[in-house]
Amino acid sequence: MVTDYGGEELYRGDLIAYAARQGNRVRMADAIVDKVTTRLVDGRLRGMLRVRPTGIESGFAKRRSLRKEWISSEHVRLVIPDVTGERHG
Repeated sequence: MVTDYGGEELYRGDLIAYAARQGNRVRMADAIVDKVTTRLVDGRLRGMLRVRPTGIESGFAKRRSLRKEWISSEHVRLVIPDVTGERHG
């Protein structure tokens, strides 16, 4: 089970908000969860998410690409569960 920082379980198709780096700064970005998994990092099991950014984010500089990327679930918050309808469809 992979959860956000508030303890909510995360699944494919969920809309999340996460902290994303932009050079020396950090911005908040929205994304759809594409895959949920765990990885062993430094002897600890860490939740990992492959996400597809939506393009909605803080800051004034636009993201160059909406490609899928891997992120840790450490700084993620669930916004809307099953927004794509994949879990109950």
